[in-house]
Amino acid sequence: MRIGFGYDVHRLVEGRPLILGGIEIAWEKGLLGHSDADVLIHALMDAMLGAAGLGDIGRHFPDTDEKYKGISSLLLLEEVLKLVKSKNYNIVNIDATIIAQKPKLMPHIPEMEGKIASSLDIEPGSINIKATTNEGIGFVGREEGIAAMVVVLIE
Repeated sequence: MRIGFGYDVHRLVEGRPLILGGIEIAWEKGLLGHSDADVLIHALMDAMLGAAGLGDIGRHFPDTDEKYKGISSLLLLEEVLKLVKSKNYNIVNIDATIIAQKPKLMPHIPEMEGKIASSLDIEPGSINIKATTNEGIGFVGREEGIAAMVVVLIE
């Protein structure tokens, strides 16, 4: 068994959709990034790659490569799954935390868990997503960005 940890953060800006956990959430701001900037999926990919000893997403999907511009992070997640499986590992469970002052994310968590489970071909019960605020402190608390942390267990 191996454990991986992933962290990602992106700035909130106007004029972009808010994509988290593979779903679009109606809100006034979205996350800025080369791809769809889904911090939850990015942290998950880094955790998976780390657990399997395969580096990080920057190595596999550099933000200097135009073919990844605007791409759905779910497509990249499926590629990461192939890499992990090529090392004969399977996902046991995923535990994730999204840190966002706004919007409220709890109503969206079951859909995120379902979307991720479907992309990884695992049971939704193998995924646990939590959301918290930063109590008004720091860049997250000032609503300047959203962060995510993920731990993955593979065997």
